[in-house]
Amino acid sequence: MKNVLYRASTRGHFDHGWLDTYHTFSFASYFDRSRMHFGELRVINDDVVQPGEGFGTHPHENMEIISIPLYGALEHKDSMGHTQVLRSGEIQVMSAGTGITHSEYNHSDRDPVNFFQIWVFPNKENLTPRYDQRDFDFSKKNELVQIVSPNKEDDNLWIHQNAWFSMGNFEKDYSFGYTVKEKNHGVWVMVIEGEFTVEGQKLYQRDGFGLWDIDKINITADTDNARILLIDVPMVP
Repeated sequence: MKNVLYRASTRGHFDHGWLDTYHTFSFASYFDRSRMHFGELRVINDDVVQPGEGFGTHPHENMEIISIPLYGALEHKDSMGHTQVLRSGEIQVMSAGTGITHSEYNHSDRDPVNFFQIWVFPNKENLTPRYDQRDFDFSKKNELVQIVSPNKEDDNLWIHQNAWFSMGNFEKDYSFGYTVKEKNHGVWVMVIEGEFTVEGQKLYQRDGFGLWDIDKINITADTDNARILLIDVPMVP
């Protein structure tokens, strides 16, 4: 087994007033040559946007973009004609492909919104842009819910990459195993809330832990209401 640990406190951090953002990997003004990506996983941004504020219209191309609201409401508009509001429990995917523009704003004029925006390199470039979103039921404890996969037939969202995303909410002392999907894959573990022990490594809120050259990952929740995100991606040769 090989692994890399990024504590939450070591992430890139910028407080712009309207936006308080943490970058797990190099992004915008945060640059660390050793933190460019984890396999085909390129970006995990942890953004808190103040009421009525947001990201104006801007372009993307050739990237799979996954947005996961943690609390609050995020308003999305794009050049494909979609205007949607995302709330906790809903997930959004966007394949930028040949190019799109979009904006993201806090839908509320009273409360902040916190969301993960995650970028994954696509397995093919210059594809037709697409957008999708759906809600998932995370109310059941001690269950890992698959939210993204490469398969259109699965009961989840899909992207143009051989990658799987799973989330769950766990009770203290509950242990489970996660089987890595492919031989050449790694798994990025992101602790959303609470504490976990993963393959003997203690993790706290917003810590990130990447593992590869491993077939199965053993995970134990160390607190109640412990939430976790697993991102299973091909490793770059």
